[in-house]
Amino acid sequence: MRHVAIIGSGPAGYYTAEACQKAFGDDVRVDIIDRLPVPYGLIRTGVAPDHQSIKAVSRRYEATALSDNVRFVGNVTVGSDVTIAELRDLYDAVVLATGAPHDNPLGIPGDDLPGVIGSAAFVGWYNGHPDFAGLSPPLHGPGAVVVGAGNVALDVARILAKTGDEFTGSDIVAHALDALGPHRIETVTILARRGPHAIAMTPKELGELGHLARATPTVDPADLPAPEADAALDPGQRKSVAHLRAFADNHELKAITVAFDFFAMPVRIEGDERVERVIVERTHINADGRASGTGETYAIPAAMVVSCIGYRTPPIDGVPYDAKLGRFANDDGRIAPGLYAVGWARRGPTGTIGTNRPDGFLIADHIGADLPEDSGKPGRAGLDALLDARGTDVVTFRDWQNIEKAEIAAARAGAPREKFIAIADMLAARK
Repeated sequence: MRHVAIIGSGPAGYYTAEACQKAFGDDVRVDIIDRLPVPYGLIRTGVAPDHQSIKAVSRRYEATALSDNVRFVGNVTVGSDVTIAELRDLYDAVVLATGAPHDNPLGIPGDDLPGVIGSAAFVGWYNGHPDFAGLSPPLHGPGAVVVGAGNVALDVARILAKTGDEFTGSDIVAHALDALGPHRIETVTILARRGPHAIAMTPKELGELGHLARATPTVDPADLPAPEADAALDPGQRKSVAHLRAFADNHELKAITVAFDFFAMPVRIEGDERVERVIVERTHINADGRASGTGETYAIPAAMVVSCIGYRTPPIDGVPYDAKLGRFANDDGRIAPGLYAVGWARRGPTGTIGTNRPDGFLIADHIGADLPEDSGKPGRAGLDALLDARGTDVVTFRDWQNIEKAEIAAARAGAPREKFIAIADMLAARK
């Protein structure tokens, strides 16, 4: 029997559990440990609330979680409730599937002013993550600046621009819906260092911006390359750029403008005790493909700046860490004997949800190749004894199902659920 502990219950964690089941059949026991009482990681608190079809992948993870040889061990914090060293003593394999929940810093003067928010915090706020439920973003003033050229930046801009009615069917939490409805932001500016051909925005997400009730996306035609240059792009990128070209041709006026500002980078954030403006420098693309400043600057009035420039995996005591890449130091997922990393904790924040599935199978293959079939380690029995001795209040998957039932019962009309945003309320709802 192989005993496997997976730290993190997001897509990478559940795909790895599924892969271990397929690789080892009944001869494996998998414990998925999470510090929150609720599973699914970024599926629950990272995927946009108006993208319910993407969130539906959790049903696949549920099938894995309800099988006999996989269990969810929620409300357990690695580091305080149990250490990595202890887990390595208890389990044949310990797999770090912690994702990359920390924002990369902007690293410019003024990025510590009130009103500068990382995308992990802002997305967590409107998705009901307990760590960020108390955030009070300044949803007022003439503008908001979103820094980044990927889908997270699009999610943030879209959420800021939608009407309350457009959130019907979503699971945006009530405090965010109430705050966003009457906000007075007039312009959402998306800053991108490079040009339209360098965006990491997918066609579906870009296309959604063109159908908002009270917002118009705009692109300066001068920022677009010659149409014939699009032929060199892959099909998906061509579709994305086609949306940008359509935005450039659209002159409809609505209450909110979502302005794409290409060849632009923030160099300074200014304000008297809070964000009031972003100083932006024009860029040009060097021969090596890097963007560098031209010296030409201008100011964008803003009450809020949301940074969407990538994420980092937080370090864990006793685990080798690559500070430059912001992930655990590993060789193809191997960190040390019996210790592995998967998903963003292995690769860094790249790829889609589905990218984590082959990642999970890679790690299962490594476990099969590296470890004996029966080491005699105690696995979950040892963990249960340790956590019980420490008085840790463990949440099971059955507990989670009760929490979910309570969230569904509390849903407003047209919404799939109303998430609990406090851990104490989650724990109270599990019985």
